[in-house]
Amino acid sequence: MSGPKKQLRLGAFLQATGHHVAGWRHPRAQPDAGQNIAHYRQIAQTAERARFDALFLADGVAIRSHDAETLHLTSRAATFEPLTLLSALSQSTAHIGLVATVSTTYNEPYHVARKFASLDHLSNGRAGWNVVTSWSESEAHNFNLDKHPEHGARYERAEEFVDVVRGLWDSWEDDAFRFDQAEGVHFDSSKLHAIHHKGKHFSVRGPLNVARPVQGHPVVVQAGSSGPGQELAARTAEVIFTAQQSLEDAQHFYSGLKSRLAKYGREPDELKIMPGVFPVVGRSESEAREKFEELQSLIHPSVGLSLLQQHLGGIDLSGYPLDGPLPENLQEPNGTKSRFQLVTALARREQLTIRQLYLRVATARGHWSIHGTPESIVDRLEEWFLKGGADGFNIMPPTLPGGLDDFVELVLPELRRRGLFRTEYEGKTLRENLGLARPAHRIYRQGGDILDRVA
Repeated sequence: MSGPKKQLRLGAFLQATGHHVAGWRHPRAQPDAGQNIAHYRQIAQTAERARFDALFLADGVAIRSHDAETLHLTSRAATFEPLTLLSALSQSTAHIGLVATVSTTYNEPYHVARKFASLDHLSNGRAGWNVVTSWSESEAHNFNLDKHPEHGARYERAEEFVDVVRGLWDSWEDDAFRFDQAEGVHFDSSKLHAIHHKGKHFSVRGPLNVARPVQGHPVVVQAGSSGPGQELAARTAEVIFTAQQSLEDAQHFYSGLKSRLAKYGREPDELKIMPGVFPVVGRSESEAREKFEELQSLIHPSVGLSLLQQHLGGIDLSGYPLDGPLPENLQEPNGTKSRFQLVTALARREQLTIRQLYLRVATARGHWSIHGTPESIVDRLEEWFLKGGADGFNIMPPTLPGGLDDFVELVLPELRRRGLFRTEYEGKTLRENLGLARPAHRIYRQGGDILDRVA
């Protein structure tokens, strides 16, 4: 007798007004979304009613723009800090996961460990950390640096950073707190541990001054697709967000990354791969096409070109004709290498002009963009899922709240009709809903007291 049908995972990837670069101008968008907590509360509750696995917030610690003259034409210069926002949303939701991006380049491990442990307690076990290394020079200029660190150095720091954070999450054993009022014993001091870490980048004694997280460790997410990024994900991540344009590319990435897990003693199902998908949904193909074309018509050419230059690492294209091809022999940037490779490969493969390329990038910044009826969209999601291209998808609504409402109202019923998505949450924590095991404390996982006791 066969078991229950395998179901895909869904994240709601939130950009304040939606993912389309001109989406904030659309009538179904909330133009002041980046400063509107009621807007985010509405979206979070919609996604939770739909039984999404998680909300996901990207982030950067700077106003990232390569063109100051177009910044005022976009909606992404001022938004909430993600951990603060998710802490607020944890109090108006009960089941959905809460994943925030925090950089290992411009933070310290103790801060990050403490904040995510706190969010996990505030949300009763729904926190997730999206580990990134940052990529823009503008971030460096906010943190006492003249130049952004090199790609390899950023990932070397990230490897050690994640190890320190996970060690700090194991500062307390699960049953350390006794709360024995009669005896006057608040906690068992033998169950408190310091890590005494000394490495190339960090010296951290510990212990953490927050109890062990509800999930043991908040879920570790990673978004890098470069070689070093994939290696970090294979060793440490439990979910990976990625950008793929075709089933073939998705299958190649999926099988390649899953095959790296064995050398770290991990099974393929311990890492969920969730490509980003930008869906424009219509009740007919013509309606979907009209919606998409309306969004595209709102793109200011200067904004489109600036966005493309940003994804190419700051390369100046202003001297080239918009209706000509992308220049040959572009130098790979120090920033986001995987996105540079994806965008340039797209331009070469489909022989796109610069204008055509920025129109493609402006939709979903290199992620998979699809538009059509609910049935045709689910056909494509199902194909990727069943043919080894994805364990689920990070849904990127073109506008918010309207784009998410369309997906929930029109696409989810078709996914459920085919048995591809849940009708109820399976558990109480993000780990349980993703089918991920709760990590044992290091002492028990490694068969000995590998952390020095404090007392």
